[in-house]
Amino acid sequence: MLDLPLEGKIQAIRSNKKPKIPTVLSKQELQCFFAHIEGNHSLMARLLYGSGLRLMECIRLRVKDIDFDRRRLHIFGKGDKWRSTILPDSVIPELRAQVERIRELHQQDLEAGFGGVYMPATLARKYKNASRELQWQYVFPARKRSVGPRSGCERKHHVMDKYISQINSPLETLSI
Repeated sequence: MLDLPLEGKIQAIRSNKKPKIPTVLSKQELQCFFAHIEGNHSLMARLLYGSGLRLMECIRLRVKDIDFDRRRLHIFGKGDKWRSTILPDSVIPELRAQVERIRELHQQDLEAGFGGVYMPATLARKYKNASRELQWQYVFPARKRSVGPRSGCERKHHVMDKYISQINSPLETLSI
């Protein structure tokens, strides 16, 4: 802190940011990619692509967010805002089967004395037993229950984001 006045004008120059150009796959590359993945990876990838979901929106998707009748997904996403997007016809049968698997898994968890999922604090206070209802269950749950670090409760969580990030690996090995 020299407390000296500045002499002359300061001419700040902004750095030029290079534009981010997205990588867009051709129709052939997409078909090849989807042919190399299977199971939940495939369903999640097709939801990401066909519905325009962000990664965490797909991972945190709950049963209540799916509207099969109107072919819509209701997403609580980035910036704590709700939005609605399309549900591609091609994923509906497999997504219905996934919801049925979740129903069976949830019933098994309830019989074992568990079955709860994470709920936002305000909703958990307002609806005490909502975390144990089917509609709040994650569409893509983790394989095992785990103890939440904040709550200390053992319950199901959604799959980890690294689980779906693994679907990028077939792109590196594709020869088109």
